[in-house]
Amino acid sequence: MNIRITDSGLYDLLINSIRLSNRSSNTRIFIVAVHGVSAAERDKMKRKSVKEGESVTLDTHVIKNPHNSIKWYFNVIRIAEITGDQSKIGTDERFRDRLKLDHQTGSLTIMNIRTTDSGLYKLQIRSSRFTIIRNFSVSAASVVSVRTRDTLTLHTGVKTNQQEKIRWYFNDILIAENTGNLRKICTNVRCKERFKDRLKLKDFGSLSIMNIRTEDAGEYKLKISSSIVEIFYVSDASKDQMVSSVFSGYSVDLGEVSVKEGDSVTLHTDVKTNQQEEIRWRFNDIIIAEISGDLSFICTDVQCNNEGAERFRDRLKLDHQTGSLTITNITNTDSGEYKLQIRSSSSFIQRNVSVTVTGVSAAERDQMKRKSVKEGESVTLDTYVINKPDNLMWHFNETVITGDQSYICTDVQCKDAEDRFRDRLKLDNQTGSLTIRDIRITDSGDYKLQIRSYSSIRITSVKSFSVTVSDIRTQRSHQANSVEGSSSNQTEPVEAYTPHELSSNQSLRRPVRN
Repeated sequence: MNIRITDSGLYDLLINSIRLSNRSSNTRIFIVAVHGVSAAERDKMKRKSVKEGESVTLDTHVIKNPHNSIKWYFNVIRIAEITGDQSKIGTDERFRDRLKLDHQTGSLTIMNIRTTDSGLYKLQIRSSRFTIIRNFSVSAASVVSVRTRDTLTLHTGVKTNQQEKIRWYFNDILIAENTGNLRKICTNVRCKERFKDRLKLKDFGSLSIMNIRTEDAGEYKLKISSSIVEIFYVSDASKDQMVSSVFSGYSVDLGEVSVKEGDSVTLHTDVKTNQQEEIRWRFNDIIIAEISGDLSFICTDVQCNNEGAERFRDRLKLDHQTGSLTITNITNTDSGEYKLQIRSSSSFIQRNVSVTVTGVSAAERDQMKRKSVKEGESVTLDTYVINKPDNLMWHFNETVITGDQSYICTDVQCKDAEDRFRDRLKLDNQTGSLTIRDIRITDSGDYKLQIRSYSSIRITSVKSFSVTVSDIRTQRSHQANSVEGSSSNQTEPVEAYTPHELSSNQSLRRPVRN
């Protein structure tokens, strides 16, 4: 076991056998050459640490001899083998369609690795004269994507007893330790500088990191006693999101968002759900929606009530793929704190956002949303913000027509067999409001303004406008018919004249009746 370079040499095997009166001996000679590998290289070869979803290859570092057999085991269970020209992948459901054998070397590749694939892998190379056994330790790190200001809890996943020592490491720096009733957090200077007052040890040794920062991204390692139990790789999703600048009307600050009354507002999770995850939405600490496994729930009237006001009745929609929550026709009574909680077997993420709904009267909303204009005129669809958001998009009948002044829809994108909006759209650089000039009948339809706000929870606000364009010719025809009909139906009043007046005014005639 654990062979070394100094073990290279000639090995003699002497076999003595006694059968009745005959005694015989047999000698076999083995020449063993041990190739030098540094301790660091050996450790790298034997210990594999990868992120969940990646692929890892366990190398045999040999060229397969057709007379040798190669077998791979995972925690004593045989999962793959090559004998001669025949290869076979085991039937373990855990690895279905995720194992690949190299027929030249016998190396094993595990694709789309999962945390349940962590463990001990054993390689056995057997010939008629020798057997080589090589062990590999594979650790698949759970990937947890968080944003700045999130609260993240990493679970141990096991119930420990008070005698076991639990230690948490961040990039190999000890940050927390729990032994019995004694808990130690950040006992070294480097840890205190990074995690000052933001770490907490919970029941069964789970670790909470509050008010997550960008520099907290990295590898977190859990050790119970002396064994590595779990590895977590925490990534900062905020790097991939554009944090919007301060502007009046929609996004204000990280953790605070302002929207207009009457808009449809979507609170995004930015995750894809699976049956192991639980997603829960709270409004002012009241559960209003959740997904657990393949079951979803939206609050009932009683649960959504606020002192008798049926706040969210028929206005909540839950996306079953992502868990994102949409509030339609948002009102000022919907202002408050919304809390997103994402729970899995290995972690718990919490995000908070404060939503302020700016009140607009029903009459004003109707006037803002419904635009009636005559053909040839111009109409402006207002955003009602002071500074134009960076993440603004205008749609016409579900087709994107403009996002910023540098992008106005092309002829192909904007036309249905005709150049609908060519040279007739203008975007206000200050507010993002959209003006349609020389408007046509074909411009009638639904226009949507979509604004994305990057806060602690990504939020999309949608404002709808209905534009109706009337035909001038049709309007004039209706007006002419109306005037003609009006004059034909009127009867002039009959005035009374004296005989003298009647004889002296021969030009006066009574109205002719048809």
